[in-house]
Amino acid sequence: MVILLRSVLWGLGLFLAVATLLPFFPGEAWWIRIFDFPRMQLAALLALVFLLCLAAFDWHQRRFWFLAGAVLACLVYQSARMLPYTGLWPEQAVSARQGQCSEDSRLSLMISNVLQDNRDSQAVLDRVGEYAPDLLLLIETNGWWAEAMAPLEEEYKEVVAQPQENKYGLLLFSRLDLIEPQVRRLVEEEVPSIHSGVRLPSGVEVVFYGLHPRPPEPKQDTEERDAELVLVGREAREVDVPAIVAGDLNDVAWSDTTRLFQELSGLLDPRIGRSLYSSYHAQWPILRWPIDHVFFSPDFTLLRMSRLEPVGSDHFPILVELCHQPANEGQSNSPDAEPEDQKEARETIEEGREAEKEE
Repeated sequence: MVILLRSVLWGLGLFLAVATLLPFFPGEAWWIRIFDFPRMQLAALLALVFLLCLAAFDWHQRRFWFLAGAVLACLVYQSARMLPYTGLWPEQAVSARQGQCSEDSRLSLMISNVLQDNRDSQAVLDRVGEYAPDLLLLIETNGWWAEAMAPLEEEYKEVVAQPQENKYGLLLFSRLDLIEPQVRRLVEEEVPSIHSGVRLPSGVEVVFYGLHPRPPEPKQDTEERDAELVLVGREAREVDVPAIVAGDLNDVAWSDTTRLFQELSGLLDPRIGRSLYSSYHAQWPILRWPIDHVFFSPDFTLLRMSRLEPVGSDHFPILVELCHQPANEGQSNSPDAEPEDQKEARETIEEGREAEKEE
C-alpha cells in the first residue's frame, strides 16, 4: 500500500510540476495558456502532495527530498502569483471614503456574462433592478437575450446592441449620456467590442471599453485574445480622458497577458490587495477563476466591488462602484510599461493579426 501511494505521489508530483512550468514557455498554444488559470487548484493539490510526502516517504532518502523539494518550490511559486489578490498585499486602487464622494462624480458598472443558452432572463432583470447600475454590460447576448432585456430600455436611455448567435454578442445599457458609441472588431471579425464615451453627471467625460475576446480552448490559441487586450491597453493610455475597460476577458487576473495589459494601459485592478472575486464557474465551486474584469484609471477611487448572486449563468455578475477623484491619482500604485513591454506588445499584435489571417 505504501509503495502504491509513493508511486501515485511521484506521478501526481510530476504532473503538477509540469503544469507549473508550462506557462513559462513563450507560446500562445491553448494547452500551454490554459495552465495560467488553475493556480489556486494547483496550489491546493501541491500542498496535499507535500503533506502526503511527509507521511509516505523516509525523510532520510534522497528521493524524498527531491520530490518534496520540487513540490514545495512549485507551491511557493503558485502561492506567490496569487498573493497580490489577497488582503496581505497593498491595494492598487485607492478606496474612496464614504461621504467624501459627491453624487455627480459616482459611476456604477455591472457586467454579466449571461450565458447565451441560459433562459433565466428574469434573474438578470431582478439583479439589475436590485443594484440599478449606471452602466450595464451584458455578454453572450443573442437575439433572444436582446428581446428579453427590452424592458430595461424604460430605465436606460442609451443602448448599444450587438446581438450575435456565436456567443460573442454584447449589449450595453446606460443611464448616462453616451458619446459616439461604436461597435468595433479589433482583431477578429466575429468578435465585437464596444467603445464609447460616457458623460458623468459632473460633466466629466470617460471612455469605456467593453470586451469579450475568445478563450483558450482546443483549436483556439490565444494570439487573437492577447492582441485585442494589448490594442485596448495601448489605446487606453493614449486617450486624454479617464478610461474604464470591462468585460469577460477570458484571462485570469494573474496571467502575463493581464500584466502586460495593465502596464501598457496604466489602469488599476481593484482585485489587487483585496480579493479574487472569482466569477467563473458559478456552478463549480472548486473550479473558479477571476476572468470577469473591471480596470480603471488612477483618477478613480473605489467605492465598492462585489460578486453578485448567480443569474443562471456559468458566470457571476460583477458590480463596481467608482468615484472620479483626480486629486487621488498619485496615491495609486499605477503600473507602467518598460521598453521591453512595448516590444512585446508589438509582437503580440502582429501575431494576433497573422493568426486571424490564417483562419
